[in-house]
Amino acid sequence: MKFTESPLPGLWLIETEPVHDHRGFFARTWSDDEFAEHGLVAAWPQQNLQYSPRPGTMRGLHYQVPPHAEVKLVRCTRGRVYDVALDLRPESQTFGKWAGNYLSPDEHKAVWVPQGFAHGYLTIEPHSEVFYLTSNKYVPASVRGVRYDDPTFAISWPIDIELVPTDYVTWPDFNEDRTRELSPPSDGDGWR
Repeated sequence: MKFTESPLPGLWLIETEPVHDHRGFFARTWSDDEFAEHGLVAAWPQQNLQYSPRPGTMRGLHYQVPPHAEVKLVRCTRGRVYDVALDLRPESQTFGKWAGNYLSPDEHKAVWVPQGFAHGYLTIEPHSEVFYLTSNKYVPASVRGVRYDDPTFAISWPIDIELVPTDYVTWPDFNEDRTRELSPPSDGDGWR
């Protein structure tokens, strides 16, 4: 596997390295030792699969607050998505910045999203499916969200957003007073 840390510390892109033969290919997607060599350690008590039939479907940006904060390992297993992680760690030098990456089964990539990041994705192709592991179980009372169009972060989505659940639209603008002043947002595409 190839590990590339984004400009947002703790956020990693993991590329599998398929070995091809006449039957197809084999690729390792997880190895405790290889991940630990990069400081990426987690147990996975929950695995999730999300399916969206339509392109332009928004999922996220979600996170869980302590004590239920979670690490996510996200992979697209069908279709194509634009995956975004937003740094909400108040002590971070990159607080308020985001990074985006396209994920698809053909690209053999996964994203390691650390605790303290909001995460979401937009489906680019029809019939997109995302499989992800979480280091904590889903706890509804701990779930928080950031709107995909919050002007505080100015996330640049690659296609029009066509389908958004009602509760996503009602989330308020991010309250800067809860944290510290934001740095200018990133362009989100610098770490492919």
